[in-house]
Amino acid sequence: MSTLAPTLQSFFTERMAQQRQASQHTIAAYRDTFRLLLAFAEQKTGRAPSSLRLEDLDAPLVAAFLDHLEVDRHNSVRTRNARLAAVHSLFRFAAFRHPEHAALIQRVLALPQKRGERDLVTFLNRTEIDALLGAPDRNRWVGRRDHVLLLTAVQTGLRVSEITSLTCQDIELGRGPHVRCRGKGRKERVTPLTDQTVAVLRTWLAELRGEPTDPLFPGPRNSSLTRDAVALIVSKYAAVASERCPSLANKKIRWSPVSRHLNEVL
Repeated sequence: MSTLAPTLQSFFTERMAQQRQASQHTIAAYRDTFRLLLAFAEQKTGRAPSSLRLEDLDAPLVAAFLDHLEVDRHNSVRTRNARLAAVHSLFRFAAFRHPEHAALIQRVLALPQKRGERDLVTFLNRTEIDALLGAPDRNRWVGRRDHVLLLTAVQTGLRVSEITSLTCQDIELGRGPHVRCRGKGRKERVTPLTDQTVAVLRTWLAELRGEPTDPLFPGPRNSSLTRDAVALIVSKYAAVASERCPSLANKKIRWSPVSRHLNEVL
């Protein structure tokens, strides 16, 4: 067996899962990176992924892979850098297990991140916020769910992964109302809730009648909403809101810019 296969397996089971206790999203992103890298290496070397050696993934091949991401797959600089970060993490892990490849590993680790242009981030004003929150049809169950979801995101500034992972027991509406979640790096976060959000959540929980571990914002078959589902929710109501607030039509609304700003103004 080649040195690469067991090293990759140990990287995910020991380094990612046990030592770093990485989130499912991080593990999935790293998994996809190495799927792409191994497929690219197979094309370049003619070796099946199971037969690839660590020395096959040298600096020239990894650099060519990064160019392939940008040129052939049309990935952004941010995506390219995220893939390189995953490769660097693997090779730092391999440095302790395979010191005989120290020179090769150092050359891969020396591959630099690429500088890219940063988009100017603008935020929604109060009128745009109100239009977005007023877009869901609250005469329908789905509309009521989406209104509560958007309001909670607006007031707390939680990441989309934090919002989708919330359960009924994560909401405390008694004395010192707050929402509790595990954020990036598995750090527990407690965010206070405003009176407006408390009132809406109390009504929603009474309607939902969920068990403590049930999703706060359920999707089909009472499962948690996915990131893609939330992205569709935001884009759908942004389009509806732009009819009563034309300035929204000129803005590409994404989750983080919306929630960060709204967290400041509420």
